[in-house]
Amino acid sequence: MKVGITDVAARAGVSEATVSRVVNRRQGVSKKTRDAVEQAMAELGYERQTQGQLVAVVTGFVSNPFFADVAERIGSALAPHGLKTVLCPAFPGGVQEPDFIEALVDKGVAAVVFLSASNTVAGADTDPYELLRQRRVPYVGVNGEFADGVPAPVFSTDDRLAAELAVDHLHRLGHRRIGMVSGPAGNHPADRRVRGFLEAMERRGLADAGRLVVRQSYSVEGGQAAVAPLLAQGVTAIVAASDYMALGVIRGLRRQGRTVPADVSVVGYDGAAVTEFTDPPLTTVRQPADRLALEVARGVLDLVGNREVPTGELLFDPELVIRSTTAPARAAEPA
Repeated sequence: MKVGITDVAARAGVSEATVSRVVNRRQGVSKKTRDAVEQAMAELGYERQTQGQLVAVVTGFVSNPFFADVAERIGSALAPHGLKTVLCPAFPGGVQEPDFIEALVDKGVAAVVFLSASNTVAGADTDPYELLRQRRVPYVGVNGEFADGVPAPVFSTDDRLAAELAVDHLHRLGHRRIGMVSGPAGNHPADRRVRGFLEAMERRGLADAGRLVVRQSYSVEGGQAAVAPLLAQGVTAIVAASDYMALGVIRGLRRQGRTVPADVSVVGYDGAAVTEFTDPPLTTVRQPADRLALEVARGVLDLVGNREVPTGELLFDPELVIRSTTAPARAAEPA
């Protein structure tokens, strides 16, 4: 027998209109009443209807092909289940994100996906998460764990493994002075990629690798700015923490009169399809956008349907894609 709003209202001792507001996560219901309705829904096995409900995808990198691809794939996976995604461009840790969350919660949003948004920033404001928790709006993170004490499912590419794959590839080609350009300190994925890089270098007996790390913005300009200090350290290969940064590195190397990969090899990260068509085609560590998006969609559907989803981080293996920006080192280098 199918459980309906009438059954939930009778069990919770409230009106059907109140149950409807709770089901659609709208305002105007006290916490005590909301808790009673949610408990009645759980006891009766009531599942929210998803037809026409919105899922917000919050990201600060809409122009980046990888994030656009993941957002599109999430939307495609949710659409057959009656959920529609709305893209919310917001700088991670900025004021736009809380504004989006407050506005969407009042409209009855079904769930929120933080796609490398405030969940990637150390010390980010946790008020939006608290608002979502109070209103029983489920949320998940992609590529970044939430602040301590914020329990939520997170789906991430294994950044440490990504760094290991890049360093291993370059080391096998004979490179020993391998530099890295990563995102700003305090950005969780950037920090993890740096740790993975340093661990990979240490495992191969390459000392003082910390001096070969430059922190910059996740942009073409950030990659370009890292070239001069890395060349000053005598690097023959550079690992970039994004494909955009890698393209900036290549541009910077050319402006310094160096060629890629004859003089310096370059490895990117993300694996957007466009990198196959750059000049030269970019060797990169590809994030599994398809698997990430599918698991995010599954998690959202389960949460919206009041089903349990494990909190904590689920890691996905990246893949090294070897193209034309890496080549053997010109001569054997001292470790």
